[in-house]
Amino acid sequence: MESSHAEKQVHRLAGRRRPGFRAHPAAHAASKMVGGAAMVDSKTIVQNASKSADHTTLVAAVKAAGLVDTLNGTGPFTVFAPTNEAFAALPAGTVDTLLKPENKAQLTQILTYHVVAGKVTAADLIAKIKAGGGSASLTTVEGEPLTASLDGSNVVLTDAKGGKATVTIADVPQSNGVVHVINAVLMP
Repeated sequence: MESSHAEKQVHRLAGRRRPGFRAHPAAHAASKMVGGAAMVDSKTIVQNASKSADHTTLVAAVKAAGLVDTLNGTGPFTVFAPTNEAFAALPAGTVDTLLKPENKAQLTQILTYHVVAGKVTAADLIAKIKAGGGSASLTTVEGEPLTASLDGSNVVLTDAKGGKATVTIADVPQSNGVVHVINAVLMP
């Protein structure tokens, strides 16, 4: 009997070490598909974004701005992640110009405007919007606020210049925070 119990214990403990395995069934619902890749909640924001075919421009920008180590850090961070289509919608030449080394400060400013300290889930955001009478102000790591509101059931972010981005995929879990995919680039 002792041996059987020990074997079960070893198998149970070994099972916990398998990548993506969680003892709690709700944790299996945490993985989401983004850009054709499964986002794994044991990976950091940068590690997951690097797997998404929809976020190659964002990843290139994060690398050019020198923010990889920061966004691989412990956090937690909330990142509003523009897709490649969002970057492509910027005026012609904007992305190429921002990726140049001499524009690193401006690129960093734009990227950190998409980051909020702490983990803010969609439910948290909606609760803040409702508590704020229809809008909520979020202080970004860049320092300028974003305004969140609802358009029907969609969370919409309004930037300092009046531009709007809609959350298209909410609550993508990361080991160091949460990502919300958005359909536009926000400008401080």
